[in-house]
Amino acid sequence: MKILITGGGGFLGFKLAKTLLARGQLGGQSITSITLLDGAFPPGVEKLQKVTAVTGDVSDEKVIASVCTPGTDAVFHLAAVVSGQAESDFDLGMRVNLKGVEALLAQMRRCENVPRLVYTSSVAAFGGDLPQVLDDSTIANPQTSYGAQKVIGEYLITDYTRKGFLDGRSLRLPTIVVRAGKPNAAASSFASGIIREPLNGVISECPVAPETGVWLLSPGRVVDAFIHAWELPPQAWGTQRWLNLPGITASVAEMVEALRKVAGDAVAKRVLYKADARIQAIVKTWPVNFRTPRALAMGFKPDPDVQSMIRDYIAAENIKL
Repeated sequence: MKILITGGGGFLGFKLAKTLLARGQLGGQSITSITLLDGAFPPGVEKLQKVTAVTGDVSDEKVIASVCTPGTDAVFHLAAVVSGQAESDFDLGMRVNLKGVEALLAQMRRCENVPRLVYTSSVAAFGGDLPQVLDDSTIANPQTSYGAQKVIGEYLITDYTRKGFLDGRSLRLPTIVVRAGKPNAAASSFASGIIREPLNGVISECPVAPETGVWLLSPGRVVDAFIHAWELPPQAWGTQRWLNLPGITASVAEMVEALRKVAGDAVAKRVLYKADARIQAIVKTWPVNFRTPRALAMGFKPDPDVQSMIRDYIAAENIKL
């Protein structure tokens, strides 16, 4: 089993790689190699057995050809320009988020066997006039460049799958909390920041109002979802190759209250509200409440609550309270 992870140097991509290495197999087949593609990698990647880290641009056809070789069996496409950056730099977002997908799919057609692909999409696929609760029948109507680019990727993957070129599965991710490391350019970065920074003894300036709602999933659950999505048989997906992942809904105020219950008043008081009109304009287009019966029936699982997500982060990062 030869695996490619684009965005493999990022938080989720690297976590996925380490999880797969610990498992040693995917879909009942032993993992022989994992290739990571990204612009940079965290320390220690060179020590991982069976892992090759390649620095390069996902939209460069020559780079894609070098990492997605004919013997590739599994691809996890996580590489992307995140929401806030894709909105502020349209050309960069189109090149990476759209041209990158096109380059990867074209290369996957050249694989010796039909490869299986898991693609990370987003709930930014939705926008405009939305029902109070979204479900699997809600039509995608993105209101950001990032959301549009992700939906186009979903459609391309569905068509490539229909043609038999590959076996693709697109997952619309909630906001992932708590991400370790430093803040990034994603409009949703605040959702991890209001937990991560206070736990590290740092003030976190939240750019949205306390009543702002967010649809959440933890890093551990989303990595499990990547692997589960890949291992499901094709008939489980049928002709609908995209999926809204299950999550939990919480307001920013509820997240801060969960932080207070887990870590105490002094930690929670490190969250300060400082409005940012640009971030607010993006976040308000995102849906908050979902019903995900199809995902639940297929075996995908949400987190129990926000407190458990915070405790998981504390344990993973070995934070002393």
